[in-house]
Amino acid sequence: MSAVFERSEGVWHAAWRRFRSDRLGMVCSSVVAAFLLLIAASALGWVARDWQSEIGMPSAPPGFVGAQPAESPGAIEQPKGPNADLSDVDPLAPRYKEWDERAAQFRSVEIHKLQTLPLGADRLGRDVFAKAIKGSEISIFVGVMAALVATLIGTLLGALSGFFGGRAGDALEWLYNVFTSIPGILLIFAFAAVFGRGIGTVVLILGLTGWTGIYRLVRAEFIKHAVRDYVRAAQAIGASALSRMFRHILPNVSHVVLVQLSILTVGFIKAEVILSYLGLGVPVDQVSWGTMLAEAQSELLLGHWWQLATATLFMAVFVTAFSLLTDALRDALDPKLRGLE
Repeated sequence: MSAVFERSEGVWHAAWRRFRSDRLGMVCSSVVAAFLLLIAASALGWVARDWQSEIGMPSAPPGFVGAQPAESPGAIEQPKGPNADLSDVDPLAPRYKEWDERAAQFRSVEIHKLQTLPLGADRLGRDVFAKAIKGSEISIFVGVMAALVATLIGTLLGALSGFFGGRAGDALEWLYNVFTSIPGILLIFAFAAVFGRGIGTVVLILGLTGWTGIYRLVRAEFIKHAVRDYVRAAQAIGASALSRMFRHILPNVSHVVLVQLSILTVGFIKAEVILSYLGLGVPVDQVSWGTMLAEAQSELLLGHWWQLATATLFMAVFVTAFSLLTDALRDALDPKLRGLE
């Protein structure tokens, strides 16, 4: 009689089951997904396509209706009087009435085109809500992509250094010490001088200068796990070095990677604000949360708070939801918590 063995639950399947039981994590994942859908719609031009259009009065407060159209340039006041007839002295007098009718028609059409500005307008009359949506696209893209680049570099180098050690580990440690010995702001300026200005440049700058922290943590985790019994057992049955590194060890240290990914994303979104303020961030013809906050400094002195509040609200909601989401994922993947089940 053959024995029947029950197949154990996989690591990722068990993590997904635990994550689904976390209500806060599911809510935060919905918020993050909503932001991602929003920036995708913005990138495709479905929303906030006309964020640069001056559709309101400059610095219009929240809820204000767009600027009233000015009088048509061709509208000329017609002389009034019981028997006013200037055709003998002004050959254009017969056309005054026709031009006034056209101006009235123009005004009625423009009034129908007015838009309500729920979050007010900036100093140029642009919709703050549309700017915040478009700014979300750039800021989230920069923050997440730069964090992914830094996490990928730090995780890969940390795994190689911690697992193999030896000369490879010494070389990577030397590279780590070089990057950490140079002030971060100088590294940013150096990379900015080499790569120029632009969104891709900001991603590269932040990614190439922000990998050192996660490298140090991943290296320590791989040194610790490389001598564990489950890794030696995998080696005994013929698992390759890459399989032991990324199939066996990496899932057990993924909670550390996710925490650092969350921290880097939040930090890089803030760093984009600083870079944009210093003129090293996004180009002047684009908008991000950083450029909005930079513009809001001068507006706040005049009591115009709505652009600052809008950019801060969008950034706070996304950053909080993303941080709580990664915390939930960390708890789902933490091997210590798996042992308590």
